[in-house]
Amino acid sequence: MGVSTKTIVITGASSGIGMQSAINLYSKGYKLILPCRNKESSIKIQNVFKDITNSSKELPSTPILNLSDLSSVEEFSKTITKQIKCIDVLILNAGLQYTGCKHPHKSDQGFELTFAVNHLSHFLLTNRLLPLLCKSSSARIVITSSEVHNPLSPGGRIGKPAHLGKLEGINNKKFFCHLDGTQEFNADKAYKDSKLCNILFGRELSQRLLNLNLQIPVICWAPGLVIPKGKGGFFRYSRKYNQLGQLLFAWIARDILHITESLENSGRILANIATDIKYDGCGFHYLSNRLIYPGKYQLEKGVLSMEAIDNNLASKLWLKSCDLIGISTCIRI
Repeated sequence: MGVSTKTIVITGASSGIGMQSAINLYSKGYKLILPCRNKESSIKIQNVFKDITNSSKELPSTPILNLSDLSSVEEFSKTITKQIKCIDVLILNAGLQYTGCKHPHKSDQGFELTFAVNHLSHFLLTNRLLPLLCKSSSARIVITSSEVHNPLSPGGRIGKPAHLGKLEGINNKKFFCHLDGTQEFNADKAYKDSKLCNILFGRELSQRLLNLNLQIPVICWAPGLVIPKGKGGFFRYSRKYNQLGQLLFAWIARDILHITESLENSGRILANIATDIKYDGCGFHYLSNRLIYPGKYQLEKGVLSMEAIDNNLASKLWLKSCDLIGISTCIRI
């Protein structure tokens, strides 16, 4: 299948790594579907791509998808299923972090917002779009996670570690601040937990696909510490709660210690992971863009935490996620 006929769906492409990846893929001729949270974001992305093309080349599609609302995921999935015949690559890149906030935010369905956006909506979206992926001759699923899922990683050691316990906090009758059932809210822990969910979901998804003899690789990756200059980017939500602290941290990490990865290179890496034939092998893969020394990152096979390789926990998260959103526990293709 030629590049021009391949369709790629990317969540979180209105800014940051997702946008840079989309620009990279667009320049290579891929057909892009870039879901946007609202009409304003949709128009913004359309204008970005109008500015970078100098031909009659088809602009990316920018339909509305609000990941904080499961009903929006359902509506988007139904619309896309009617409009296109197949999806070749699904990139689950959108992520939310509001570190510094003392109180949990809730999604439209009443779930803690980080868990809802970073895991639950992507979980539902993947299940709904799998029939379209199965129609591709070279399908691939890419999930943006983070090294902070691992309490032994440099970022994972700072603050409260990721820990899901026995998933006591996943209960559709009562709201819990955290997935392990603890009630004292910590936004940084909520983010780390969601990134652990990404990996557990990816591993369980891969196993279920293999059980059905579906040769679709599932790749989780960690982009490293990416802090671009300006008001946009991943940390834009956290700045609302600790603007001075975030600006100081960004300045030291990016401009003094040089331990951050560039936005452009991160987008390039994600685009390569999504399309390079060397990642065609089926099964689950975890890649980490690791800091080798100041100013130098290298993409390599990553190290998963003990919880991330817990098969029972992965299966339990899958089943509980299905229960929360009211879908079948089995993959429907």
